[in-house]
Amino acid sequence: MKVATHPGNFHADDVFAVAVLELVHGPLEVVRTRDADAQAAADVRVDVGGRHDPASGDFDHHQKGGAGERENGIRYASFGLVWREYGERLAGSAEAAAAIDERLVCGVDANDVGQTLVEPLVGDIRPMSVSGVIAALNPSWDEALEPAEEDEGFARAVGLARGMLERELAGAAAFDRARDLVAAAIGRAEDPRVIELDSNMPWRESVVTNAPDALYVVYPKSDGWGSQAVPTELGSFENRLSFPADWRGRSGPELAAATGVDDAIFCHAAGFYASARSREGIVALVAASIAAGGE
Repeated sequence: MKVATHPGNFHADDVFAVAVLELVHGPLEVVRTRDADAQAAADVRVDVGGRHDPASGDFDHHQKGGAGERENGIRYASFGLVWREYGERLAGSAEAAAAIDERLVCGVDANDVGQTLVEPLVGDIRPMSVSGVIAALNPSWDEALEPAEEDEGFARAVGLARGMLERELAGAAAFDRARDLVAAAIGRAEDPRVIELDSNMPWRESVVTNAPDALYVVYPKSDGWGSQAVPTELGSFENRLSFPADWRGRSGPELAAATGVDDAIFCHAAGFYASARSREGIVALVAASIAAGGE
């Protein structure tokens, strides 16, 4: 398949759009050109052409009036247009595709169309974004590169974007698997206040939404067992029941003395996490915290 996009400096928008097409169709012949005839001869046009019509292989947003916007108000750039067409096929479900759109695609599109999503809290310091990482792969203003060298840089950027998309897709599949496992753990919990998992996996959405009585989640880890307090709501740093204030910031023998649990390892200063060397130890820590009311 031949894909046309613009030459010169590349952006996360066109880079990720081409990466999606690679994941869907396999190796591509990418032509970076402003020549209208060369663009028309391609099977797909990304970020060029002034037209959006998936049926004809056109994914551009620079036409008058743009190419529409999402329900959240973020306008579509070419990455979003390509993802809207192929995301569900790659992610396996509309829900997974929408999650990746929110986590990755929206930010790239917003940056490309000039919509501000983040305001700095400290001076003019802003976190490096995905779009910034891709932009940094462009040559500096005083680097004189041949067109072939510029195309090689674009291909490297596409490779990086493809790798990020592959990890997002793998993460979405893993999240689906975890959701089923967490639901099963909620169902078999002897005490609805304590959900025991077979390993540390994404649990917050399922537990917060479907286990209203749950206070703690416990799970095995490489150096023992851990427990996390269940937040009051998704995205919140407040917990339904934090570990007692007297435990926080303590570790080893000091924590063991404070808790009465000999193999206690650590309690986070913020009170949302504690660990022990054994399952019996973590169960005892959680039970003691519940008995103490977290304070």
